[in-house]
Amino acid sequence: MPPSAIEAFLDHLAQERRLAAHTLVNYRRDLERIQAWLTDGGAAAIEHLDEPTVRRYVAWRHRRGASGKTLQRELSSLRSLYRWLLREGRTKSNPAVGVRAPKTARVLPSTLEADQLCSLLDRSDDDPLELRDKAMVELCYSSGLRLAELIAVNLGDIDMDDGELSVVGKGAKTRRVPVGTKAREAVRHWLAVRANLARPDEPALFVSSRGQRIHPRTVQVRLARWAQKEGASRRLHPHLLRHSFATHLLESSGDLRAVQELLGHADIGTTQIYTHLDFQHLAEVYDATHPRARKRS
Repeated sequence: MPPSAIEAFLDHLAQERRLAAHTLVNYRRDLERIQAWLTDGGAAAIEHLDEPTVRRYVAWRHRRGASGKTLQRELSSLRSLYRWLLREGRTKSNPAVGVRAPKTARVLPSTLEADQLCSLLDRSDDDPLELRDKAMVELCYSSGLRLAELIAVNLGDIDMDDGELSVVGKGAKTRRVPVGTKAREAVRHWLAVRANLARPDEPALFVSSRGQRIHPRTVQVRLARWAQKEGASRRLHPHLLRHSFATHLLESSGDLRAVQELLGHADIGTTQIYTHLDFQHLAEVYDATHPRARKRS
């Protein structure tokens, strides 16, 4: 029996486009959810959809609480499937092209104040795992890394002399990002003790207590623990550091295009959310200081 359209498409993504395992899991979840809905309704297989059916699916998911962002991702997965089906000559049109997800109110990402973050990072500890955790925090904040990018960093990816890091981001795209002086210092302290933990053949920059490449969940737990130990007022996670990196750069430089390049965003529209954060900060300053904006006591 030949593979289903979904399985054949996922194989194409894995073998030809070489997408990350996490991305493949997302595609599978989205497409299998649509197929399950079709099967429950006695409808045709996913490769025989039409636009009205796609619209009914989106309306059904939305009524059951799916957000606009979630539906946007599912429609994107469906469009990608049909682009491949068209290329393979297995269909004549893409039924998801004209369908749009309901709009969802845009939630601004939270950030840390620069002074607050620096006060946390300026504290020191000699424990090997604490040195590793501080190096991970410094590198995330210094270079705006995603969690998956941080974990994937190998020893040969970072140039300690020139202060540059080679990062493999979404879509297997490689970009070079700067590494600040404080981050390099923290990484050097970690490298001085890394050999005591890492297996001899392990290429990863950051390893667990078992000597292997650190797991995403371990990073999340350790950073939260590190922040709590240092007396932070809120939970720390890699994406918060990435958001803080972008916001602080944009507030200082105003160069949206540079921030886009550093973050590895394919579309500058994704980066523009940080202009809203920047304006939010300016508006707060305005409300607090302008003589015609302040409330009279």
